[in-house]
Amino acid sequence: MKKILVIGSNGQLGNCIRKIAPDFELDYEFVFTDSQTLDITNVDQVNTFFNNEKPDFCINASAYTAVDLAEKESEKAFAVNAEGVANLAQACLDNKTIFIHVSTDYVFDGETNLDYSEDDFTNPIGVYGESKLKGEELALEINPKTIILRTSWLYSEFNKNFVKTMLNLFSQKDELGIVADQYGQPTNANDLAEAIMKIIEAPTKTFGVFHFSNYPETTWFEFAKKIAEFSKSSVKLNALTTEQYPTPAKRPKRSTMCLDKIEETYKIELKHWENSLEECVEILSQ
Repeated sequence: MKKILVIGSNGQLGNCIRKIAPDFELDYEFVFTDSQTLDITNVDQVNTFFNNEKPDFCINASAYTAVDLAEKESEKAFAVNAEGVANLAQACLDNKTIFIHVSTDYVFDGETNLDYSEDDFTNPIGVYGESKLKGEELALEINPKTIILRTSWLYSEFNKNFVKTMLNLFSQKDELGIVADQYGQPTNANDLAEAIMKIIEAPTKTFGVFHFSNYPETTWFEFAKKIAEFSKSSVKLNALTTEQYPTPAKRPKRSTMCLDKIEETYKIELKHWENSLEECVEILSQ
């Protein structure tokens, strides 16, 4: 039986993998860790853990994701998103473990009208994106058996995310302003968890960088409108510009990613973001 190590199992993606793990327990043993049981920034702890567990696959679902706070806490962001990733990549190499690492659309600057391919020029505009890009580079440099999955606008029924924040605000406010000039692809973390398992089950592996999200693109404003519709909220939503809603960290204006590569390589069926969102809102409304 093959062993799958899931790093960051208390996060959104980690929880979604944990949810579907029983469906795969005949073929795989899952080991779930969080920052308390495994500190990826501690190289000795990582090496000892890998030497004991000897996993066949390692999914890194952990990250420093506080985009605005990262502007002040750059050392912390780089420690987790870059140095920690390097530690995992090396441990995977040493133990012949396939490394699956989750990254972000924030590695791009968003100054284009075209969908970004995996080979397009990266140019992060904030510390969070810079730290995630550094993690990608170190992982690929250290371990050729690395699969990097860039995703975007992740949400689920678990932890803090845009969907849960909106539902909470809808219950408290009559009117809300939402940014309407930033474009991206909302992604249900449950869909990402299923895609990762499909990659693990694939008989042959293609390594490198892949983009995965739901499709097509939308804005935060349109995303919020659909959350309101599916939750039957009567809240009034007003469209704002980025300038009207300043944040400590700049966001890419349009970080839409091309999804052809993962669809063709791993035969992964992509889902429309509205369908995946409706499923999530239904779960949260129960």
